[in-house]
Amino acid sequence: MTETLNTTTSSSEQPAPELSGVDLARVALHQAREAAKTRGEGGTRKTKRPFRTTVQRDGREPSGFAAVLQGLMADRAWDIPAAGGSILDQWPAIAGALSPKLAAHVQAVAFHAESGQLDLRPDSPAYATQLRLITSRIVAAANDAVGTQAVRTVRVLAVGAPAAPAREAVTATSAAAAPEAPVKTRDMAPPGFHRALTAHQAVPRVQHVSSGVTEAIERQNRAMRELSRRAFPEPDVVPDDGPTPLEDARAERRRVSDASHAAALRRARAERAGVASGTTVPQSFAKTA
Repeated sequence: MTETLNTTTSSSEQPAPELSGVDLARVALHQAREAAKTRGEGGTRKTKRPFRTTVQRDGREPSGFAAVLQGLMADRAWDIPAAGGSILDQWPAIAGALSPKLAAHVQAVAFHAESGQLDLRPDSPAYATQLRLITSRIVAAANDAVGTQAVRTVRVLAVGAPAAPAREAVTATSAAAAPEAPVKTRDMAPPGFHRALTAHQAVPRVQHVSSGVTEAIERQNRAMRELSRRAFPEPDVVPDDGPTPLEDARAERRRVSDASHAAALRRARAERAGVASGTTVPQSFAKTA
């Protein structure tokens, strides 16, 4: 009996063997589970959602311009202009970016916002072919102009002359429908206007010219007369009772004519006398006088 107790005591006092490898991992896992049960935690931990505080503003805090504009449009029920109207209005600029002459020969007819289709109508088959070749460039230029991706396809319509803008047609119609106003004349003016006009016309109009201006005009006139006298000198003074050069010329012409007439008479007489007597008249006789 005593030997058995001693054997048991000696066996209990021997140290436990050291754990390693898989046994050590199992012991660590068992201890962790026991500790979790002791703390009251389950096998899976529930994550807590972060608490967020929502601040309700009363409209007096600083806000961005975009937020203010959106709130104003929502309160007033304003609508943003459709992208189609912007594309049609900006078509001349879009076409000018592609080719300078494209806007004059191609018209943007319509834009379908649901399908993103832009309808273009050229005025000649050549421009219709050009539109089909540069469809991708037209889509890119239109989207760049409006700042969105609204345009996705382009449809080239049948060839036809570009129609006049509807705005001009409406303006012309309204101008034609407006009644012509009567033409107002001076006779239709009130009596007060006629009295004021008569009083204004009765006032003499006197032009006040300074003495300096008058002297300058006089000096200019004298200088012009002197230049005229030098350029066109006057002929010698002829007495009133003396003959003028024209009269002298006429008198000289008459004397020459009379001398010629007298010489002709003498020659004729001499010829008649020579014929009667049978002699020849000398030729030098005709040069007498």
